[in-house]
Amino acid sequence: MNAPAKTRRAGAEAAPALSREGIVDAALALTDEAGLDALSTRKIASRLGCEAMSIYHHFPSKRHLLDAMVDRALLSLEMPPEDMAPIDRLRFTLHSYRDMAHRHAALYPLIAVHRLNTPTGVRMIEGFIGMVADVVPDVELAARHFRTLGYYITGAALDETAGYARGPSAAEPVDASFIAEHCPRLAASAPYFQAAHWQVTFELGLEALLDRVQADAATHAAEGSGRRARA
Repeated sequence: MNAPAKTRRAGAEAAPALSREGIVDAALALTDEAGLDALSTRKIASRLGCEAMSIYHHFPSKRHLLDAMVDRALLSLEMPPEDMAPIDRLRFTLHSYRDMAHRHAALYPLIAVHRLNTPTGVRMIEGFIGMVADVVPDVELAARHFRTLGYYITGAALDETAGYARGPSAAEPVDASFIAEHCPRLAASAPYFQAAHWQVTFELGLEALLDRVQADAATHAAEGSGRRARA
């Protein structure tokens, strides 16, 4: 009787056990390299050395996997030290969010429109609102400034990672000579729209918004003092 065939070469190492974390790592790496349209269980499985169906033991659908990828990207944000001043903590976190968008540029269009209604997502929203409220402790003002800052950071990150420069073009776009002749202000401004100037432009807009948050905080504090003085 023949001896049973060996299932693994002598000295060969077994493939690492499949895990949710490993699948998300592979999915993010694939998306970062090839784009969200390239994401498939077959390609993820190829990277992990497993069968595509094995992934469904951990994620019952692609939608569940995408949720986990969004969560992982959110959790990658560097958070500010607790001893920072409230306005500086808010500024730090908004810069950190923009950095995350650039790290996961191919995934970011999904993050931008995802409702963030996973446990991780709603806790992240709660934390952001709390940071705004630490600066301006009024429920309505904090909510409005949270939304305003959200509009700005989402739009800026989308534009920088997947926006205007990568958007659809006219069938017959005008050339530089047309712009120079007919749109002199656009021609003069164009150099400042380039990636090398994004940081300065982003900070200009962000600081204007943060100045308004602080101004409203000061007004709210003064009104509170006035009410207490009259009581």
